[in-house]
This record gives sequence, C-alpha cells and structure tokens, in this order.
Amino acid sequence: MKKEIVINAADNETRIAITEEGRLAELFVESAHKEKMVGDIYLGTVAKVMTGIKAAFIDIGLTQDGFLHFSDIGNRFSEYSAMIGDDEGEEDEENGGVAQAAAGGATTQEVTSAQKQHESRPAKDNGRPPRRENPRLEKGQDIIVQITKEPVGKKGVRVTSEVSLAGRFLVLLPFDGKIGISKKINSFKEKRRLRKIVQGILPEGFGVIIRTVAEGKDDTLLRQDLEDLISTWREIEKSIKSEKAPALLYKDMTTTSSVIRDLFSNEVSRVVVDSKKLFREISAYVRYTSPQLLDKVELHKDRRPIFDTYGVEKEIENSLSRKVWLKSGGYLIIEPTEAMVVIDVNSGRYAAKREQELNSLRTDLEAAREVCRQLRLRDIGGIIVCDFIDLEDEKNKRKVYDELKKEFRKDRAKVTVLPMTEFGIVQITRQRIRQNILHSFSEQCPSCGGTGLVRTKTSSINKLERWIRRFRAETHEGKVLLRVNPEIALQLKDGFPSRIQKMMLRYFVLVTVEADASIPIGEFRGFSVKQGKDVTDSFH
Repeated sequence: MKKEIVINAADNETRIAITEEGRLAELFVESAHKEKMVGDIYLGTVAKVMTGIKAAFIDIGLTQDGFLHFSDIGNRFSEYSAMIGDDEGEEDEENGGVAQAAAGGATTQEVTSAQKQHESRPAKDNGRPPRRENPRLEKGQDIIVQITKEPVGKKGVRVTSEVSLAGRFLVLLPFDGKIGISKKINSFKEKRRLRKIVQGILPEGFGVIIRTVAEGKDDTLLRQDLEDLISTWREIEKSIKSEKAPALLYKDMTTTSSVIRDLFSNEVSRVVVDSKKLFREISAYVRYTSPQLLDKVELHKDRRPIFDTYGVEKEIENSLSRKVWLKSGGYLIIEPTEAMVVIDVNSGRYAAKREQELNSLRTDLEAAREVCRQLRLRDIGGIIVCDFIDLEDEKNKRKVYDELKKEFRKDRAKVTVLPMTEFGIVQITRQRIRQNILHSFSEQCPSCGGTGLVRTKTSSINKLERWIRRFRAETHEGKVLLRVNPEIALQLKDGFPSRIQKMMLRYFVLVTVEADASIPIGEFRGFSVKQGKDVTDSFH
C-alpha cells in the first residue's frame, strides 16, 4: 500500500495529511491557539475526589480540571508519590502495571502488546495486577499525571498517573521494570533479539515498550534512544522538586514532530513538506534516528499549493460534508449527536428486485470501507451506529462485518465492532483521544445553536408579541425599545398598517424597533425606556 505524509505549514497553522493509495486517510491540525496536549506531564493537585464515580478531578492549571479515573491510577502510585515527598500512597508488592503509553505517542497495538506481556506473569484473579478500588487520594494532595485525551466539547482532558515517555524506537515506563514488544513485530527471532538487546542496556527500575519501528535496528540506535529518554526523565525528576503545583513538567513533541516520530517508517514512500524550516528540522531528526529514510524527505518547490497538488484540499472539504458519495452511486449520511454518531447508508438508486440482495451487498461492502476511512479521517470517537442497507442472507451480513474488521486493522485507535443485527444495524466503539476534525474547522452556528433549525419569521413575531403583552400588563409602562434581527425588523414594518403598528394600537404602547445583525432570527432584546435597562428575561 502506497503511503505518503504531506505537510502544509502556514504562519499560524500546520496541517499534516496521511494518504493511502492517493486518498486522504488521516488529518492532523495544529494551530497557535490549539496545541497538541496528549503526552504532556503535569504536577497537579487533587481538586475533588468522587468515590461515587470512582474518579478524581486534578487541577493542572488548565481552564477545566483533568479527569482521573481510579482505573488510571497505576500500581506504582506509591513511587510517584514518593518523588514529591508524599508517602501516603498504598504500598503494593505486585510488580507495576502497564503505563498508558498511548499518551506518549505509542500506538494502541503497541500498548496492547505490552499488556499481554504483563498478563502472562503470575497474578491474582484474572492474571492482571490488582487495581485499587479506592486509592488514597485526598483533596489538596499533589500528584504527577499525564494527559491521555484532549478536551472534547465541555469535557476537560483525561489524565493518568501511569507516566510514559515515547521515543523513536522505545517507550520508557518509569518504575515499571518490564519489557513489552509491539505485536506488529511478527518474527519470534526478532522479538527475542530486541528483548535481549534491551535487557542488556535497561537500567534497574525502568520498563520499556519496544516499538514497531525498532524492528531490524541495531543496539546503537536503541541505546541512544533509551539514553535520551532516561535523560529526559531525570530532568522531569529535577523539575518535580523545584516546581509548585499546578505546573507543566514535560511538554511532548508538536503534532508534526510526533507524526514523524510515530508514523514515518519503511511503509511510507515519502514525506513532502512545503516549509524550508520544517524540512530542515525533519531532515535533521531523521538523519539522527533513521538515516536510511532521509532520501524519502522532500521539499515541495512547486508554486501550486501542496494540498492542491496532492488532491488533499478537496478531500478535506468532503470530510466536512454531511453527505459522502460512494463510487457505486450510493452515499453515506453522517450525523453527529451529543451521545453518538449515526451513519446511514443509502443505495441512491433503484435496483431490480431479483438483483436487490446482490446490489445491496455491493453497496454495503463499499460503504463499510468508506465508513472506516471516514471515522479515521474525521477522528470520530465514542459510540457509532451504522444503519446499512437491509440484507436477508446471513452470509452476506457476515461479509459486511468481516469487511469492517479488516478495514479497521489499519486504524491506530482501538475499535470494537459488533456483528450486524437483523435490522441491518452495526454498533461500533472507537477510542477517542482528541476532538474530531470537524471541530478544528468549524464552530457552532450562533443562529441555530447547533440544531440546524431556526424559528420561522411568523413564529418569531408571535413570540415577540406575547412578550410585549406581558411587558405592558405587568409594568404598565408606555414605551419599549426592541432590538431584533434585520429580517424580522423588515417583516414588522412591512405594509400598512404594519404588524408593529397593530401591536402598538392593540396594547397602547409605543414600540421602537432597531435592527441588529448580531441577534439571531428567533431571538430579540427588549429594553424598558423608563428603567433604561434590558428587561427581556423578566417577561419571557
């Protein structure tokens, strides 16, 4: 599969596109006002402990407190507590659990592989180290945490106390003491070689996850990567002693750097960038870590915009569309809601009855591939419900389910897919790490509040008239100033007698109408002339 990384760098925004077979598969956007936060390590303070939901809220200096679930408080909590002079954490004789290495940039597959390595050792009950149901967290206590999920909507960041540091070839797990290997490395001989190298250079008290890109690398590169990570961790340890919570202890790489670190491998045919400065930075990093890949880094010199040259700009516009067309003539309707994302698959054309099952299967298979691509491209997480075209044959339903599972293997996020129901519904859950791409390019409509609907002009005027009637009845004042949307103002003054003139005669009140473009069609502001203030909310 031909895979490329295309980077467009502007003064206040950097966009990184990953294409597969010439089609946009993933898109990352970083701007000056919205930097990547996943992987950052903070010294925070426990702001609130809520045992009812088995979670705590951690003040790390952001607008909203970080959310720390008790399941994200690792078994090495006491060691981290000791670093900041707090020995109140429970002692646990079990060896440490697996860090949330995804926070530091490791893929979900690499983390899963490390988890399996840990699950193979003797432990209690289900083979995993025991998690404390009620860890000793107290309000005002200092704690070291790492961001694992970006803020989404009204939710703040999600954090973990299991800190990890991601490098090019290794992910460092302080206090863990175990070695995990990416499951994408299939060769048993290579796994054994890498494990032996790491065992020989890993200091006591540290654990690592060996990443996929480490396959075939010699011990010099692995040693250098490990030394850099340990050096970074030593700096963090020094900061902990001098900083006062809340404080940022470690800032992870920018989105561009982390994409190069995590995704640039032999599978990528080239990296193209349109910024000379960024080109030099990427080249220097690749020359240091993977010199054999240096020839694949290119500078875009064409005057034509880079995203136009590679057909990315048009696909970004399509990714914002509610309707996504399929080559067969069918289409998807993608509807985000507060609780989930709903995707409806439509055939888009009439099919003869005797061929209906076959045509439906073809459309559903094509839709399954496109659904997987759209979820990755838009970075949609949470619960997704797909309504496919109804199929009668159970074998055909299974084919659609198998196609979804096959396509989701390309996804770096953790995905769970359930078989198709008798109503043609497929339920999917996808790991949410950051806001979906739609929020990077759009904001809520001020007129409709995100509903897609606004009051009709007639309904808006009727609502306004009821307000005037209440205002007149309760205050007995004879003058009122109304600020309304320009379209409503025109409607009120149209004709003779106009609608506003009829209201004045009916309620014996002098009404002055002012047009204000900042006010949505379904809203208005009412001001008492006598009191000299806004009284809108008093008479709703």
